[in-house]
Amino acid sequence: MTSILLMMLALLQPFQAPPPEPAKAAWIENAFSTLESGRFPKIAAIAWWHENFDRSALRVDSSHAALEAYRKGVASASFVTRLHIRQGKLLPPPEGIYHAAFPDLGGTEDQVDARRIHAFEQLAGKPLAWVYFSNNWDGQIRFPINEVALINNMGRLPFIRMMPRSGFDEGGPDPVYRLQRIIDGDFDRELEQWARDAAATGIPLLVEFGTEMNGDWFPWNGRYNGGAETGGYGDPELADGPERFRDAYRHIIDICDAQGAANITWFFHIDAYGAPQADWNQPRNYYPGDEYIDWLGVSVYGPQEAGEDYQTFGEILDDAYPVLRELADKPIAVLEFAVTELGARRRLPIAPNW
Repeated sequence: MTSILLMMLALLQPFQAPPPEPAKAAWIENAFSTLESGRFPKIAAIAWWHENFDRSALRVDSSHAALEAYRKGVASASFVTRLHIRQGKLLPPPEGIYHAAFPDLGGTEDQVDARRIHAFEQLAGKPLAWVYFSNNWDGQIRFPINEVALINNMGRLPFIRMMPRSGFDEGGPDPVYRLQRIIDGDFDRELEQWARDAAATGIPLLVEFGTEMNGDWFPWNGRYNGGAETGGYGDPELADGPERFRDAYRHIIDICDAQGAANITWFFHIDAYGAPQADWNQPRNYYPGDEYIDWLGVSVYGPQEAGEDYQTFGEILDDAYPVLRELADKPIAVLEFAVTELGARRRLPIAPNW
């Protein structure tokens, strides 16, 4: 009887709604307040990933509130577009943080179009320092001459993501562009022409190879190139997968240097957490070295689908920033950041298992 009475009393209690889910606008507000807080002084650039796909609404205009939060944040004088170049290399701004973006250049990430770039700048209410786009090796390795010219003619800096993939399948090795084949020189003729075309532009270029290499969604991740094994390549004390990436990236930069492409600023771009979160997959195992890399970069994403676990921009950087600082004393760019419209579960930060 007592238990029945308790159940009846519980049913009579007023309904208490769960706490409201964090909004996309709040995530964006946290991002800009974090960037201006001074907690991460080596961060010298940010680039929003402006795209909707599948169940992800990452565009800044996915809601009025999200757009207003972005416009308000980037309107601060802390976010700048005036570039500082010395001897063909991009330097950090003397004050502030560069404002850049991937401005929704299509599902293949390479449909560079002036209208798309202008559209994002109008949404943001501020010009871009650089335009970020992919150079996919789908069938051939080709320098994106037309795309670079268009961006340069708009007064923006081209940022090229060299993506060694013959297709867009994720979660497995690429059937053509294996890291070992790059190291062995199988693509040297095409890469040398790529480098000559880059040098011939005569303009500063920003370039990265193998975006988010510590994430096993991409085929250049160490998992698909030897993983944690140590006996199949190079130094027997090092994991073969990351070591192959390191040497492939070095090989590409060496080719560009030999062809006179001194106008390239080279970026090393990790994911904030990566996968798998294993010791062999630490970013430092992939790093080509200070003599090769000019800037460090990181992707910082909140939930990309509603219902995913939630962390603020600041909480993610609390984990990722020390990893970057341990790599090298280089300027840092948040090369991708975004979040979907949220219905996400709140969780405490979980540090990588590194």
